[in-house]
Amino acid sequence: MESSAAIELRDVHVTRGAAGAVLRGLTLTIGRGETVALVGRSGAGKSTILKLINGLLTADRGSVIVDGRDTRQWDPYELRRRIGYVLQDVGLFPHLSVASNVGVVPRLLAWEPSRIAARVEDVLRLVGLPSETYAWRWPDELSGGQRQRVGVARALAADPPILLMDEPFGALDPVTRAELHREFRRIQAAVRKSVVIVTHDMGEAFALASRVGVLDGGVIAQIAAPAELARSTDPRVRPLLEPLLEAGALVGPRA
Repeated sequence: MESSAAIELRDVHVTRGAAGAVLRGLTLTIGRGETVALVGRSGAGKSTILKLINGLLTADRGSVIVDGRDTRQWDPYELRRRIGYVLQDVGLFPHLSVASNVGVVPRLLAWEPSRIAARVEDVLRLVGLPSETYAWRWPDELSGGQRQRVGVARALAADPPILLMDEPFGALDPVTRAELHREFRRIQAAVRKSVVIVTHDMGEAFALASRVGVLDGGVIAQIAAPAELARSTDPRVRPLLEPLLEAGALVGPRA
């Protein structure tokens, strides 16, 4: 019987050189098709968690389980083929067209050219960039929001079950960010990936995730649905909520 958990971190400890202990017995479960956002101050361990899931780091103690298997037991390349990664700076190859950027992973997987072309067309349409208009443009011909959409399309191109997003919209202006938040919710409703987002912005976490976890002291201080977390009185959580409270931005759960 397949587990309902896509990702599990069990009592994970990580120490990073001069930074000392980054994670101190962290435990976290992410369900299949769930979107979880992790929020915390700089150095809280948010990006470390993504690297653990992706097999770029190994826990000193504890276990990181992806699709029912400890990451130590996965072939690193096989593991990463099951995971799409979206970065803040996107990282598009400037010498490749939009279509070629999106098709990078399928080409590495030796897909047939016709299958790659069809998949590129499908995912570009999914992110709101019709192939006939955007496929043969160069990255420097795109706006910041369009480049970020291409980054999402590239992460989805090989149809991985897991999507990791590291400050994905942090470099965009507020209006474009809000547009992409709506687009992300639409895309996730269609594809139902298991998504982990790390961000320093509680407003973004509330906009994108079904559950939001606050990292503090190397552990999850609290994890809950946005509406519940907004009522938290935990002193480790309240400072991250203050900017939203001051802006009057806390609303009820999304429809």
